[in-house]
Amino acid sequence: MPAALPSSYAWLKEEPGPRILKEFVGVYGVAEDPGPGSNPAILTWAKMVGLERVYRDDATAWCGLAMAYVAGQAGWDNAPRGNSLLARNWLYWGTAALVPMLGDVLVFWRGAPTGIKGHVGVYVGEDEDAYHVIGGNQDDRVSIKRIGRQRLLQARRCPWRINQPANVRQVRLAANGALSTDEA
Repeated sequence: MPAALPSSYAWLKEEPGPRILKEFVGVYGVAEDPGPGSNPAILTWAKMVGLERVYRDDATAWCGLAMAYVAGQAGWDNAPRGNSLLARNWLYWGTAALVPMLGDVLVFWRGAPTGIKGHVGVYVGEDEDAYHVIGGNQDDRVSIKRIGRQRLLQARRCPWRINQPANVRQVRLAANGALSTDEA
């Protein structure tokens, strides 16, 4: 059973889609096991998306794994460039979106803009300084964090087969909480 969303994001439970967002809301709160060992749910996700050989424990950054799991549950391709564990591979998923909107996949840099480290999650909303992102491995759990706009590498929109859901839109939110600086 997912953890309760913070009150400022409770409205997400009523959103009819996009399904990729609904899937993330459904696993909100799944967390790493403290200390040695790994959460069996996260290990199951790795097996379901074919990453069990490379993802064996919580010590490995797992934002890309969480993204692969929810993308697959939503019926989308979940292995961009053959390795969804690498966050920056999500830059090749779906179609580029010039203006991020509800349910878009957001890819951020970590460490340095030109490095190999990254972070991936799904757009929930935005404020003047940050995108509000639901994703895995944010404080070692599936959570919603504010990530600085300047760190965004690209937004990617689901490759809708027929029509995109009517509620795909920009969402303005209050700037509550500190900015996330390192999601690994």
